[in-house]
Amino acid sequence: MPDTRLDRRSLLLGLCGTVVGVLGLPRLASAQTKPTMIVYKDPSCACCQEWVNHATVHGYRVTVIKADMAAIKVKHNVPANLASCHTTLIDGYVVEGHVPASDIARLLKERPKGIIGLTIPGMPQSAPGMDVTPFQPFTVLTFNAKGQTTVYRRHTKPA
Repeated sequence: MPDTRLDRRSLLLGLCGTVVGVLGLPRLASAQTKPTMIVYKDPSCACCQEWVNHATVHGYRVTVIKADMAAIKVKHNVPANLASCHTTLIDGYVVEGHVPASDIARLLKERPKGIIGLTIPGMPQSAPGMDVTPFQPFTVLTFNAKGQTTVYRRHTKPA
């Protein structure tokens, strides 16, 4: 008949496994709730890949598609004066350029009505993926189907 008593080592290993499992559940649950991003980028753009790395570090799953960016911007109603180097689609919104992951998380949580998405026109030097120092302030804007914008967040210091 096999011995079914627990020795200290088995008990300790079992408890450690339980603790690791319980502590890992919130992280696993939050990772599963973030929708996948589709990032359209020019095949030769290195800063776009750096921004993809930023999004990935913040828990987003990212699919990258190399594309003709002018056509993508027209298709997704990104006005020329609001354009940047890459266009991201996520959960019904368009995110244009190097928008910080924290602003995308806020967008997905708040789900403001009447906007297409967020943009940082051009390529601000201190935005994620550009990361030029010293820090230079930049502004994230919302935009709607008419190309109208509102300030979503001003970034005045490094995150």
